Amino acid sequence: MLTPIVESDSTEEQAERDLALYSDEEWAEGQRRLFYIKPLLEKPVRYRADVEEVAKQAGVHFTTLYKWLRAFLLSGHVSSLVPAKAGRRTGTRMLSADQESVIQSAIDDKYLSNERGTAQDVVDEVKRRCHRMKLKMPSHITIRARIKDIPKAMALRKRGLRDEARDRYQPLRGTFPNANHPYSVIQIDHTPANVIVVDEVSRLPIGRPYLTLAIDVRTRVVAGLYLSMDPPSSVAVGICLSQAICQKREYLAYLGVSGDWPAWGVMGKVHSDNAKEFRSRALSRACEDYQIDLQYRMKKTPHYGGHIERLMGTAARIFLGLPGKTFSNPKERKGYDSEAKAAMTLKELEAYLVDYVVNKYHKAPHSGIGMTPLAAWERGIAGSDTEPGIGLLPVPEDPARVQLDFMPYEERTIQRYGYQMDNVHYYDSVLDPYINSVDPKTKKKAKYLIRRDPRDISVTYFLDPADNRYTAVKYRNVAHPAVSLWELNAAAARLKEEGLKGVDEDQLFDTVDRLRQRVDDALNATKSAKSARRSAARRPPGTRPTPATQPARTVPLPSAANDESVHGQSAAVDQSFGDDPFAEPITPFNVSLKR
Repeated sequence: MLTPIVESDSTEEQAERDLALYSDEEWAEGQRRLFYIKPLLEKPVRYRADVEEVAKQAGVHFTTLYKWLRAFLLSGHVSSLVPAKAGRRTGTRMLSADQESVIQSAIDDKYLSNERGTAQDVVDEVKRRCHRMKLKMPSHITIRARIKDIPKAMALRKRGLRDEARDRYQPLRGTFPNANHPYSVIQIDHTPANVIVVDEVSRLPIGRPYLTLAIDVRTRVVAGLYLSMDPPSSVAVGICLSQAICQKREYLAYLGVSGDWPAWGVMGKVHSDNAKEFRSRALSRACEDYQIDLQYRMKKTPHYGGHIERLMGTAARIFLGLPGKTFSNPKERKGYDSEAKAAMTLKELEAYLVDYVVNKYHKAPHSGIGMTPLAAWERGIAGSDTEPGIGLLPVPEDPARVQLDFMPYEERTIQRYGYQMDNVHYYDSVLDPYINSVDPKTKKKAKYLIRRDPRDISVTYFLDPADNRYTAVKYRNVAHPAVSLWELNAAAARLKEEGLKGVDEDQLFDTVDRLRQRVDDALNATKSAKSARRSAARRPPGTRPTPATQPARTVPLPSAANDESVHGQSAAVDQSFGDDPFAEPITPFNVSLKR
């Protein structure tokens, strides 16, 4: 329906409106007016008689026609001839300057302040001030309208809620800063897996594992992952990043997962939060050595970790389709016994997760980039018609060395017996040239870098300064069993509880054996000893208990090849792992001895 025409001497209304906002009827009226004034525009000299004649044809007064001419000549656009709508223009204020001043000062003092007054408080204050100044009281509707016009972000900041203003209204950038090509920026973080896993021997529940994930910001490809029963630590970070740098072929074969995971290479930047595991000296030193820029997310800026957070959410949804799922809150879990339903070992869960990443997530369209992560990676490497590729990133020549470089390290002097770490002695003939050696700069005993995998401390890795290579150095007493650092610390804590001080290596290992026997006895005595099973799961491979006399619980596992299983349907185990699967965790590194 055509709105009433209101002539105006001003063209501001037309200039403010976007062309798309005019109705067909309004635009047609503008064209009609142009039709009548066009003959006059073509005349170098216009007489009043000519204008009156055209006005008569258009059915308007000649002064109206002069307004049309002036509007078009000033702007040169048809939109200037479109009639303005009836009514007061948006934003027009009818109050006096004194009334406006009173309203604004009351808003500043009562509403836009740490006092955080309400709209009614402002109305009451305006009423009080107007009475004192003998001004007419504005309508409460007008006052509330002024408050409503205040930008939300500014209102929150003025009211002392800067964090909320930033989180709700600060614009998110379309892309993460400087993530211009594959592996330019990697984000990394941890999350508890919302599924309970079972022990490999008894297949009874041992608890929820922790997942460490790394994502390439540019392509959204998963760069690396690590699944463990231990809480987040610098070890988890190091293993995840070293996996991100190395090729994944052997890892996929180890898990029995088919498919291609083409992400590898040294990243330009690692972006993480401020947790202590990301601030370890081992990680800092490794990143410096590989010329990786290690950056921490600014405090109270969660949106800068949005890519990894979204990936964590995706992983959480994957786990929710598995037996033993824990859901996101107790209300959802009501009526579902997660421990009774638990069926997958840590080993099987890792393979399922890796298969999902490689064969589903990487091949599914990602709304953030408008294509699949795999396609984005391939385009970033090979290039396209619109952007150059960076080419294949260099493949690390020695993956074992990369893994070791990201492991925790200590510095020790070399004694005649070798060196000692946590009261455990290590020796190999490779150490002989460095016994009691002195640093020529400090004139003190020289210290050498030694790394170890906390999951199995039976072997440490000595960095030989002669050729800058690691050599495996085992226990001095090779009769001692392989133990994890967690077991050794537990034994030391037990001895301390027993009041023993100055304990030696033999006492530590005797205590480890004693604690292991208690765990084994607990496993044999009852099926409900979850803490015992969890402790057993922390032993190095090859030292974990063998099946006891009681039969192991058997529960059908979901087949990742069948999408229905991801929604809770159980089926027989499918070792082929079709489109969605499962298998096992990372083991200590296989580093050949240098002799």
